[in-house]
This record gives sequence, C-alpha cells and structure tokens, in this order.
Amino acid sequence: MSRVVVVGAGVGGLAATARLCALGHEVTLVEQAGEVGGKLGTLRRDGFVFDTGPSLLTLPDVLEELYAATGAPLSQALPLQRLETACHYRFADGTLLDLPGDPARIPDALDAALGTGRGEQWAGLMARAGRIWDITREPFLESPLTTRQMLRLSYRLGDVATVAPWRTLRGLAADHLHDPRLRALLDRYATYTGSDPRRAPAALVTVPYAEQTFGSWYVPGGLGRLATSLLERVRAQGAQVLLDTEVVEVLVHDGRAAGVRLADDSVLEADVVVANADAASVYGRLLPGRVARRSARRIRRTTPSLSGLALLLAVDDPPEVAHHQVLFAEDYDAEFDAVFGRHGPPRPVERPTVYVSAPRDPAVVPEAGTGAWFVLVNAPRHDPRHGVDWDEPGLAEDQADRVLDLMAERGLDVRSRVRHRTLVSPADLERRTLTPGGSIYGTSSNGARAAFQRPANRSPLPGLYLVGGSSHPGGGLPLVVLSARIVAGLVGPA
Repeated sequence: MSRVVVVGAGVGGLAATARLCALGHEVTLVEQAGEVGGKLGTLRRDGFVFDTGPSLLTLPDVLEELYAATGAPLSQALPLQRLETACHYRFADGTLLDLPGDPARIPDALDAALGTGRGEQWAGLMARAGRIWDITREPFLESPLTTRQMLRLSYRLGDVATVAPWRTLRGLAADHLHDPRLRALLDRYATYTGSDPRRAPAALVTVPYAEQTFGSWYVPGGLGRLATSLLERVRAQGAQVLLDTEVVEVLVHDGRAAGVRLADDSVLEADVVVANADAASVYGRLLPGRVARRSARRIRRTTPSLSGLALLLAVDDPPEVAHHQVLFAEDYDAEFDAVFGRHGPPRPVERPTVYVSAPRDPAVVPEAGTGAWFVLVNAPRHDPRHGVDWDEPGLAEDQADRVLDLMAERGLDVRSRVRHRTLVSPADLERRTLTPGGSIYGTSSNGARAAFQRPANRSPLPGLYLVGGSSHPGGGLPLVVLSARIVAGLVGPA
C-alpha cells in the first residue's frame, strides 16, 4: 500500500482521493480551509443557503461513473434534478427566450422567440459541435494530454478540418449563425472556461453541445451537497481528512516528491503527492527548485482566466422566474475588453451581462416566500499592481449596486425585496481558495494553443500530480472530475 497526500479538498481533490482509496492507496487529504469544496463553496446566513461557485451541473454520467467506481451508486448518495427550462435569456434588444432542457425542442423554441430559420442555424452549428465532441472527448478530455495525442489528431486530416484548431469560437459562429442574438448566445459559453470568444478556440462549441445534449441539472439543497457527499465517501473509504491544515511546501527527496510540509512545520511523508491547488501556486509557492521555476514561467506566459463578482441575495417574495437566467449586455465586446484589459487596463465592466441562479428549493431558504439567489457578473481578476484592486473601499459595493440597477433595467427588479446581500469579489475568492487573482479557471482558453499550454496532470517532478480546474483538461465540474480520473490512472493501483 503506497502513501498518498492530496493537497486541497476541492471537488478535484475529493474525487482523486475517492479514486485512489478505491485503488488501495493510503490517502491523507489536507485542506487549508475549515470546510471542503474549494470553489464549490457554500455560504449560510440567517437560514439561507447559497452556492458561491458553480450553480449548474452538466454531464451527469461523469459523476455517475465516479460514484460507481468508488462505492455506492450516485442515485443512492446524491439526488439530481433535471431542469425543464435550461435557461431564460433576455437579449440586448429585449427579446426573451426560454431555452428548453429537451434538445429536441430547442429549434422550435429558437424559431418562436427569434424568428423562422434561427433553429435551423443553431441545429447546424450543434451538428458540427457533435462531430467535434466525438473526435475530442476521449483523447482530449478523458486522457492525459501528450504529444502522441496531438500527432494522432494531426494525421487524420478530416478530423483536423472538423475541429479547425486555427479557428476561434467567434469565427466559427460567423459560418453558421447569422442572427447577432444567436452569436451572443454562443459567446456566453466562452465564459465557462473564463475566456474571450474572440480568442477562444472553436472547439469550445462542444460546451453548449454537451449542456444541451446531456441536460442541465441541479442538486436539491444546493450544489455544495456534492462536496459534502464526496467527503462522506472518502471518509467511509478510510481516508484521513485534515481540515484547517495548510500545506506550505511539497518536499523533494532523491529527485521525486516525498511528502509535504505543513504550516506548523510538521511533515507528512508520502510516495505520491496530488495537488488540487492552482497550478500557479503549486509551481510558484509550494514546490522549490529549477523545475518549478521553469513551469511557473510557462504559466505566467498564458492569459489568466477571468474572475467574477458574486452577489448572494436573500430575496423576500421573489418573482416567479426560471432557475437560470442570463440578461445580456448591450455590448458584449466591451465587456470582454474591460475584463481582459483591451483598449486600456483591466477594469470593472460598466454594463455587464448578468447571470442569475434562482432555485425554487425549500431546502435553501428559512421560510416559504423567500429565495436564495446567486447573481454573477464577469470581472477582471484581483491585481492591485497592474489592474483592479478589489479591496479598494467601496468598489465591490458600488459594482453590486450597478448590477442590481441593471437587473431592474432588464426587467428583473428585486432591489426593494433584498433582505440582505453578501458579496464575493475576486479578492475574496483569492483569499478563500488561494487562487491567484481569483481567476476562476486558472488560465483562460484564449488562443489556439491554450489547451496545450494548460499544466499537465503529471508534473515534471516524478511523484507529483496536478488535479483540478487549473490543470488538464480544464475548469468546470465535469472536467475537474475527469482530471481526477486521469490522475488516478496515472498513479495506478497500490
């Protein structure tokens, strides 16, 4: 039996711990915070329960496979609820669209809301997306990313033409979508990887394809229940879980990872270390030596992902609205310019797109007739030296006021109904999760080579592996869970 230390109890760390326990390893999971979940956070205030990170679950088969491989099936551990309406959209011109959760109904819904022929445009794009999905899922999402994988694709010229790695998401949209509202709909999915659709690769068209094909799901009681469910799973498997315990160094002996040093200067020896921490922190803070410095330099050359400002609203007498809503900006390009610092330094967005999660779930509110709403806008990362200092007094509050005013302008006025609000700024996210700048996804997918520049799961240091949204295959709950499967496969059985 080999000894494994997993650093960080986000979903990636929890899933990796469960898989490694199932493979027979002796696993210690170490988390600097007092609770598990990482960016899949939960905040409780006056009986209201808020998800502070992901509010949408896609690709449930990935979770089902994780649970089946590590014990009781998902159906016995965690209920999932498929949403009949995937999302309610309000476009900049005031057009409203309720996008069905059933993919067969989407073309008719688009025709009814946007005009005849729009459903056909979107269906044509999704057919292309499905072909890209079939080509890329196994080699690029479910396997370690290697030079062999890239060469394998390059030899199949038909596949290369389908994936079109030289195209951007915006460029692909121009081929298929002739309605600017459909292009805005597609642009939004770049933000799922913290990216700019004008620079993100065309292959990200698989994000809406997967969401619409496999459904939009919710966990009754909040998505934070996924983290607590996984915690129960790893404890039942015999893993040791240390909360409120900070790792300050990955130890190296004879050229390989040998354990970790804790903040109290004690040591946990290990044969394998799995880091569910942001890759920039692993190579820039936790791992000493030349190899780490070289890896840190490579990460610094990439574009960090965007961050976000979240408003957690306790709402009295909330209006009857869809679970997920998107209220689009009038100028989406100006939003991405502000977040990524084009035509000036990074800056808060004056009139951002607003995302609202408003679950009708009695388990997350203290009494009937109230709502626990999660409101999110894109925001530049916390960077006091070269961008935005989100700790500047009044900045986050002023931006939150602007968001509530924008919601009212766009037909969703709850300003007089807010009992209390809690803000989570990029600076707060950085402190809570030790993520540099509060970048939600580590590095963005800006640029044709971005996917290949994402840190690999097998680090250059033998015995050290990376799991989670800042490493391959990327951010978002399904990909984080897949990263854990990849790492468990690389480590192998005890």
